[in-house]
Amino acid sequence: MGDLAERLAEELNVETVFDVPFFGGISESVVVTWIIMAVVLVASILLTRNLKVENPTRRQLMVEEVVTKLQGVVVNIVGEHGRAYAPYLTSILIYIGIANVVGILGFKPPTKDLNVTIALAAFSIFIIEFAGIHKKGVGKWLKSFTEPMVVITPIKILEVFTTPLSLCMRLFGNVLGAFVVMKLIEFVLPVGLPIAFSFYFDIFDGLIQAYVFVFLTGLFIGEQLE
Repeated sequence: MGDLAERLAEELNVETVFDVPFFGGISESVVVTWIIMAVVLVASILLTRNLKVENPTRRQLMVEEVVTKLQGVVVNIVGEHGRAYAPYLTSILIYIGIANVVGILGFKPPTKDLNVTIALAAFSIFIIEFAGIHKKGVGKWLKSFTEPMVVITPIKILEVFTTPLSLCMRLFGNVLGAFVVMKLIEFVLPVGLPIAFSFYFDIFDGLIQAYVFVFLTGLFIGEQLE
């Protein structure tokens, strides 16, 4: 169990990969995020080359099907009136999904870094409140904090930060919890069983957590648009 504590401390430790003058250290989670961004960007460029309106290739049809399915999932969450936010939510879904499962390739998942999940929560706060301001206008948006009665205004202001923060802690806690469970299973039965559980925690659970984060963010955006 002492080894488990050491491994857990190692997973929580955010290592600095290199230093940039005037900017300070660049952490491992940032570097892995850059790698994910580069891979997704290159894949997007390669898969969307030579698109055709007539006689599309199998590659184009496959890409269109995947993009349509992903955006359809997001639109079902946020509603047709929130379709404008689908590209952002789809991008977050892809990033968190890849970030959660990239550990099977030997990288440390960026979502194990609390700073990354806090940044994702900050983006959620911004996009949720922006949706409300864009829909209602600044005046009505501010007035919504006093409804149905002025006395609950402090609570509604607090909700602006606590709701996305709960998304942050849920994502971080589930990713870290999956690691702890896997190490406990390896401690009890080192051979055989961990492989089956690794498939669940490293792949399936990681994708589920990405969906839950986007689902709740989309739900809160939808509430602002009502």
